[in-house]
Amino acid sequence: MRILLVGAGGTLGSAVRQALVARGHEVIGVGRSGGDLVADVTDPQALARLYTEAGPLDAVAVAAGDAVFRPLGELTADDFMTTFRGKALSQLELVRQGARHVAPTGSFTLVSGIVAEEPILAGAAASAANGAVEAFVRAAAIELPPQRINAVSPTVVEESLPAYGPFFAGMEAVPADRVATAYVRSIEGAQTGQVYRVR
Repeated sequence: MRILLVGAGGTLGSAVRQALVARGHEVIGVGRSGGDLVADVTDPQALARLYTEAGPLDAVAVAAGDAVFRPLGELTADDFMTTFRGKALSQLELVRQGARHVAPTGSFTLVSGIVAEEPILAGAAASAANGAVEAFVRAAAIELPPQRINAVSPTVVEESLPAYGPFFAGMEAVPADRVATAYVRSIEGAQTGQVYRVR
């Protein structure tokens, strides 16, 4: 398969790319500042150019998304907009535009996260954005067929504990390569409208 992977250079994205390449797929990595293709996926016009540059695709997967972690009382309207644009709206737009560029039997794999179900302190904006992604996956799944759409919802990954560990006190971390297996399941499998939770 020819797969467009957003966030391929990040901690999770690198593990996903490695898993997909090992299974014989061609992966086109997308990053904001580097990769096979460079694009700011929060910009709809940049996404249009990205799909034109990428050419025919069998799947699109996302392994990155920006979110603001700050106590509710300190969150600003801009913080919410930044989080929804970086984590939810960018992914929804990838699917909206991508449906015309992905093979009829292709798939989309989005990313949410554990805080959609298990809130944490300072995570209100991220929880809301992740919940929006999961709701969209369920809704889009009834309109996209024969294309498929799923989401991967991991807990914090072990490799990211130095940066995010304090936010996830008491939550068990998982290695990034274990999360990557859920991407393989989504891309190579037959299910749609699923949220694959990796805990």
